[in-house]
Amino acid sequence: MNPLRRLFDPALWLLAALPAGVAAAPDLAALREEVRSAEAAFADSMARRDLAAFAGFVADDAVFLNGGQPLRGKDAVLAHWQRFFDGPRAPFAWRPELVEVIGSGGLAQSTGPVTDPAGTLVARFYSTWRREADGRWRVVLDNGYDVSPDGCAKP
Repeated sequence: MNPLRRLFDPALWLLAALPAGVAAAPDLAALREEVRSAEAAFADSMARRDLAAFAGFVADDAVFLNGGQPLRGKDAVLAHWQRFFDGPRAPFAWRPELVEVIGSGGLAQSTGPVTDPAGTLVARFYSTWRREADGRWRVVLDNGYDVSPDGCAKP
């Protein structure tokens, strides 16, 4: 074998492998929009009275903090939230106001207002989203706080 070829072959293999081992930085603006869209669709499932669609946004290992004991796991969340889907009108609505994604692109948080059917602010929500293996964003942690008439969180 040519001595120069023996010298350069390993270097060429390393150079060829380099692009495969270096991941591009995630586009955080695009990911924020993905999460904002997921949160809006999640909220829309309540407005449409579609518990099955709602369930599609809840991670299997989700924890929802609803004032009392934490709801652990998708089944517990759905059992508790079923009551909010009974009846022709949603008892409340929410929308994303602020969305942020961590640098790795795998977790995000959304927050925004919760309003009653008349449009009055009654709470604020905080949802933590995780990008799952299938590429979909699902809620892993969810919490909400009632607010006073001036919009401040109640202690």
